[in-house]
Amino acid sequence: MATCPRGHSSVATDYCDECGAPINAPVLPMPLPDVTSTGGAPPAPVAGGQSCPDCGTPRDGRFCEVDGFDFEAQHPPAQQRVPDNGAGTPRPQPGGISQPAVTGRPTPPSRGTLRLVVSADRAYHDRMAAIDAPDADSVAFPAFCPERRFALADGQHLLIGRRSRSRGIEPDIDLTGPPEDVGVSHAHAVLMSTSDGAWTVVDLGSSNGTYLNDSTDPVAPNVPTPVKEGDQIHVGAWTTMTITS
Repeated sequence: MATCPRGHSSVATDYCDECGAPINAPVLPMPLPDVTSTGGAPPAPVAGGQSCPDCGTPRDGRFCEVDGFDFEAQHPPAQQRVPDNGAGTPRPQPGGISQPAVTGRPTPPSRGTLRLVVSADRAYHDRMAAIDAPDADSVAFPAFCPERRFALADGQHLLIGRRSRSRGIEPDIDLTGPPEDVGVSHAHAVLMSTSDGAWTVVDLGSSNGTYLNDSTDPVAPNVPTPVKEGDQIHVGAWTTMTITS
């Protein structure tokens, strides 16, 4: 049975079973608060003898090994729960800023992460064949096509197309396959994030056009067309890209 620097008995010999502190870490003294100069608040911790203000683990690097406290930035990691005093009241955080106590799940971000889900779309393939769209009949619908997913982040400009090493085209959203929809141009369209966080799609003068949702008319080439979560962007003979969170 091992004993951690805080006096707990632990079966594990590397980290304490109870508090998570390293078993062999030296016990380093914490600086005492100077109540006369800071009005009751402890002084800023210094390297050497510094411990995590949340769990008391001695510092060994920038981040606490137990709860991830950032000693240099003087705040807990993002979305970390803020401990309270047992009565649901805020606990003062480093720097004198109090955060509300969290008793449930962390608050989610205001906007979810968007993704582009690429799939083979039988309805779109049949719709293009019905209007005699270029390549709609000559390109057979694939027997199997796994979904592909691409993350969308603010500030991105993502090229949609098929890879061509001879022409030096490496699309961000590569629809090369297999299976391969040859109705997709090598540089087909661009999905762009705007300054206000919205998204637009721009057809780059592709051979077979770019369609939005159920429209049988392609979007105008080289003109940004707004798209949003839930919209479907159709390219080639059977490829559909759905914006989803």
